[in-house]
Amino acid sequence: MSLSGPEFIPAPAPAVRTGDRSAAMAAAVERLPVRLVLDRLRSAHNVGNIFRLADAVGAEGVITCGYTAAPPHPKLAKTARGCDQLVPWEGSPDARTAVQALRERGYAVYAVETVESARPVWEQPLRFPAAFVFGNEALGVTPESLPFCDGVVCLPCRGVKNSVNVGNCAAVVLYEALRQWLAARAGEGDGHG
Repeated sequence: MSLSGPEFIPAPAPAVRTGDRSAAMAAAVERLPVRLVLDRLRSAHNVGNIFRLADAVGAEGVITCGYTAAPPHPKLAKTARGCDQLVPWEGSPDARTAVQALRERGYAVYAVETVESARPVWEQPLRFPAAFVFGNEALGVTPESLPFCDGVVCLPCRGVKNSVNVGNCAAVVLYEALRQWLAARAGEGDGHG
C-alpha cells in the first residue's frame, strides 16, 4: 500500500506509568465516601476484581455478605493483586443486616439491580456517603434487602442479556460515583454544591 504525500512520522509515544504508587501517596488522597456491599457473590475472582476497583477509586471499604469470598482467599487474591490487603473490609451475615447498619450510620444505600423501576446510575443524583449493593451473579440482590435500600440503580442493557458481569458493573457504578462526588466537591466553593 502506498500513501501519497509526505511520509507519516508518528509522534513519540507517551511514557506508560509502571509500578504502583507509594502507600503514602495513596493515603494522602481523600477517600471516596462509598462502601460496597457484596451480596452472596459466587465468584471469588469477581470479588477480587471488586477489591481492586475499590482501591482504584479510593472507596472506604467492602462488606462481604453470606457466602461471598472474603480475604484471605487464593482466588480472590489472584484478581485483587494485593488490594485485598489494602482495602478495609468487614463481613456481614447477610445483605439486609449490612444495609440496615449502613443506613443507621447515615449512608444512602443503592441496590444495583435490574428491577423495572431502576434508574441508570448516571441519571441518579447520588447522596454521600453512599453504599452500593451488588447481588449474586445469577440471582441478583436478595429480595429481603431491597426494601431497605434508598434507591435502585442499573446499567441499561440493550442486547439479549439482562445484565453484565458484576465486576464490570461495579466498575461503571464506582466511576460514576467518583465522577459525581468530585463534581459536587468542585461545586462547593461556587454555591452549587
